Amino acid sequence: MKIAIDVRDAGGEKTGKGFFTYGLVNAIISQDRENQYILYSNSKTSPFPEYDNVQFKFIEKEGLKWHLATLKEIKIEKPDFFIAPTSYIIPSIAPKWLKVIPVVHDIVAFLYPKTHSKKAVLTERFTLKRALKKAFKVFVVSENTMNDLINHFKYPKSLMTVIPCAPHDLYLKEPTPQNQAKVIEKYKLPEKFILGVGTLEPRKNFKTLIKSFVIVKRKYPEYKLVIVGKNGWKYQELFQKVKEFQIEEDVIFTGYMADQDLHLVYSLAEVFVFPSLYEGFGIPPIEAMASGCPVIASNTSSLPEVIEDAGLLIEPQNSVKIADAIISLIENTQLRNTLIEKGYHHSKKFNWDYSAQIVLDELNSSN
Repeated sequence: MKIAIDVRDAGGEKTGKGFFTYGLVNAIISQDRENQYILYSNSKTSPFPEYDNVQFKFIEKEGLKWHLATLKEIKIEKPDFFIAPTSYIIPSIAPKWLKVIPVVHDIVAFLYPKTHSKKAVLTERFTLKRALKKAFKVFVVSENTMNDLINHFKYPKSLMTVIPCAPHDLYLKEPTPQNQAKVIEKYKLPEKFILGVGTLEPRKNFKTLIKSFVIVKRKYPEYKLVIVGKNGWKYQELFQKVKEFQIEEDVIFTGYMADQDLHLVYSLAEVFVFPSLYEGFGIPPIEAMASGCPVIASNTSSLPEVIEDAGLLIEPQNSVKIADAIISLIENTQLRNTLIEKGYHHSKKFNWDYSAQIVLDELNSSN
């Protein structure tokens, strides 16, 4: 078989879809020496190892022009499948002969449009329905996303396959005190801190986390709040919120952080809090668990499915409940240790090799 994949988001400063694309594609091409792969990107540099059966193609265009130029190349190459992990544009305009497989991470553009950038909402609303109609199959990252597609679009369950996300292999390594000391110095980390990770945008709900931190700080003034993530849509609102509460000295925004550093920061945090309003999957809680950090996360969307009983689930809009959960993990050593142990074992369930095998089985059975 000849399999084409859009891998644009797999390099550089990755967020959710980028982590998925890199982790899955890297595992697929590492396992499979029989099929031919064409990886289309808008970057000259491949983030993947080189293999004889893998061709990395740089398409020197941006925006819609990239999709049109890539589609032109696809028509020449005539692959058996085209997998689209990050965009619905090519699946929505692909010719009928091409077996397109879009990956649907979430339908936030339909369910929570006000928490998403207007451009992204318009693009996804325009292309997703068309992509679903043309799709040969659809990969989803969770049962929750599958149910969203069934409920919102009446899309048939028989055409969907769940491909779970997983943490990078780096998170499986035991952190050393020397490396922890280096990351503390690099980011000027405090001795005791609560951690949040995610792109700075409304959907991640860091405003409520900041309110919760103010409550925690009244009882435990020695604690700081560290938020890791690059600036996203409406990120300025978070800095404004910190100023409003006059806690500029107590909240540290690190910006984007590479996996090797983030793993160490998770291992140093007292508690990891993920108050997101909506997630198709939510990789950070699993990364935190793998790193030995107890997890508090929202009781919404896919998160109960992903976390199960290995973390504390809270109402994401209730800052008092979040603060109570944080305080319980600061004060209750037994609960904290139980969650660390449960989380560590639970994180082992998520593995890119396993997810890659599901994809390969699907492709082999469909050809």
